[in-house]
Amino acid sequence: MTLAPRAVLVHRRTEYEELLAHHGTPGQAAFFLSSRGRSVAEVEHRHHRQAEALARAAAAVPLDWRRTRVERADLPRFLFEPEDVVVVVGQDGLVANVAKYLDGQPVIGVDADPGRNPGVLVRHRADALPALLPAAVARSGSRHLEERTMVEAVADDTQRLLALNEVYVGQPGHQTARYRLTVTGAGAASAETPPLSADPSASRGSARPRGPAAPPDSGEPQASSGVLVGTGTGATGWCRSAWLERGGPLALPEAAAPALAWFVREAWPSPATGTSRVHGVLDAGRQLVLTVESDRLVAFGDGIETDALELTWGQSVRLGVAATRLRLLG
Repeated sequence: MTLAPRAVLVHRRTEYEELLAHHGTPGQAAFFLSSRGRSVAEVEHRHHRQAEALARAAAAVPLDWRRTRVERADLPRFLFEPEDVVVVVGQDGLVANVAKYLDGQPVIGVDADPGRNPGVLVRHRADALPALLPAAVARSGSRHLEERTMVEAVADDTQRLLALNEVYVGQPGHQTARYRLTVTGAGAASAETPPLSADPSASRGSARPRGPAAPPDSGEPQASSGVLVGTGTGATGWCRSAWLERGGPLALPEAAAPALAWFVREAWPSPATGTSRVHGVLDAGRQLVLTVESDRLVAFGDGIETDALELTWGQSVRLGVAATRLRLLG
């Protein structure tokens, strides 16, 4: 017996709902905002727009389909089924939040507040769902499923993490992350920058070494604010900030390209740590390996710090192109 498709409507709590949860009543929430020169009408209006979009999305589900809803905070505990069609109602970032929990299920992004979101991943309005939902499960048709590359982090104790935008590896707070960085795989030579001076008073053009020279296959010990490994989708966000900050040293990958860009944030030179490997590109045959030389590091994806890999001294984590892809309805 073949199960009917199930529409899974994914949403997140609105700002208005967050205010009510914190202050208890609409009057208290309104007083709190007014005391700071803001009106509750703005957040209440956005709340009603999302509620309307959710209602329209639910009404668009075919009568012979199964259906359910899941709030963003419950995603780590929700079990997606192979027959699911995932309807994300909200912002672009919500698509990234749900992507890591999927395994090939088609995704339709619905913009709940047009004009406020870039609409890169939430491309549709709720009114379009009556046509989009059948197209998501049809084997042929005018609509196509765009496959977007994801990044995978796998620890040596089998912990695994997926992300659509980027994975961050570093300290959970603001302390320095210490690790050994290695690029493995075919043609593993990574993009390397000329080593900079370990003397903070030296000029940028100084040729004095910033750290120990290491053979290409032994990795480089580093101390930094952490490492970002991002996809083409993530190249419009956090990774782009790192890319712009250092002057666009490499070509960022496209969203569907099987490649990742990586950046070391604020690498620090010392007699024991180097800065010659601070950015590069990983294709499907390469991986970035970080071996922990701190008491504790974490790896989390797409900004969800509560769903992180815990890494202790001596452990290693491999980051590369994931076999899983996000299937986004165009």
